[in-house]
Amino acid sequence: MEQHPHSDQPNDPSHQQSGSGRSRRNRPRSSHSRPERTPENAQTGANRPKREDAQAGRGEKPSRRDREHGSGAPEISVVIPLFNEEDSLQELSSRLKQQLDPMTHGKYEVIFVDDGSTDSSYAVLQQIHRANPRMKVVRFRRNYGKSAGLAVGFERAQGKYVFTMDADLQDDPNELPALLAKLREGYDLVSGWKRKRYDPLQKTLPSKLFNAVTSWASGIKLHDFNCGLKGYRREVVKSLNVYGEMHRYLPALAHWQGFRVTEIPVQHHPRKHGVSKFGASRFIKGFLDLLTVLFTTRYVKRPLHLFGTLGSVCVFLGIALNLYLTIEWFLGETFLSNRPLTLLGILLIIVGVQTFSIGLLGELIAKGAQRVDEYLIREEL
Repeated sequence: MEQHPHSDQPNDPSHQQSGSGRSRRNRPRSSHSRPERTPENAQTGANRPKREDAQAGRGEKPSRRDREHGSGAPEISVVIPLFNEEDSLQELSSRLKQQLDPMTHGKYEVIFVDDGSTDSSYAVLQQIHRANPRMKVVRFRRNYGKSAGLAVGFERAQGKYVFTMDADLQDDPNELPALLAKLREGYDLVSGWKRKRYDPLQKTLPSKLFNAVTSWASGIKLHDFNCGLKGYRREVVKSLNVYGEMHRYLPALAHWQGFRVTEIPVQHHPRKHGVSKFGASRFIKGFLDLLTVLFTTRYVKRPLHLFGTLGSVCVFLGIALNLYLTIEWFLGETFLSNRPLTLLGILLIIVGVQTFSIGLLGELIAKGAQRVDEYLIREEL
């Protein structure tokens, strides 16, 4: 039964009357027939509906802060992880506001994730937030890395579309409409492609090699996997597990989960302030993370395909090598005790059998841990 919207205590016995009784109770009375104030209606507040209605009306009225800064769920979320970028933040926030206000009519949020900066970045972010509450800030106690910043930003993002960009002003906020248009065409993830980069040679050459290897290993043809400027649909960021250095492989991870991925050329600018925060160690970590991505996405549910293949190759090579030596020994052309290749062939067979066994054990573990809720469902009627 629908309850009266102005009733303070819907379970009070005084309100559980018949329809006719309730209509008589709520009928306006003249000033000559004022109801007697009894303890019952004094307790339930039956004589106070007009005051409470006025208070409720005042509570529902949007505040000046809401009118100025928008209300409701944002249409767009922008996640920006940063580390020691104090000189770039004011200009970046201003350019983002100029771009996002007309795009969303004020329904947006920008989530800055301060990854343990040691300069005045957080103080600048506090000023930005006070001037515009849609600019939100998350501050880590220490430096965890870009993947951690993206993971926390993705967790808090509320927009239908989520964009990421770097805080060093090398990514251009004016590219956001083009990314949004591509998402509205039906793609789930749009990655930026810095066709013309303003980075030193020691960064561009390794990046080309990294992109070529990642493109070959992942099966998705992109020119720039590691571009910070990307656009996502909300369901993509909520399904990605970002940790370690996995931010480099987000397009590959999304592709393997069945999302539609593409890229568009974007403008890249020279760095205005500070220096790059990434050193040579990122390439070693990136290679190890690529192996992790390949195993945890392609073979975690079918480990025998990986270990079984490696084991079979080792066993085949060992048998072929020992068979060749056995034929030579049978023809009297060699002595097995004088051929180190004999030990190599035996070693290959042993290693191959062990590797194959690891694959079988992995299959048993994966089969026992299989759960229906691990699959992403695109639609359900």
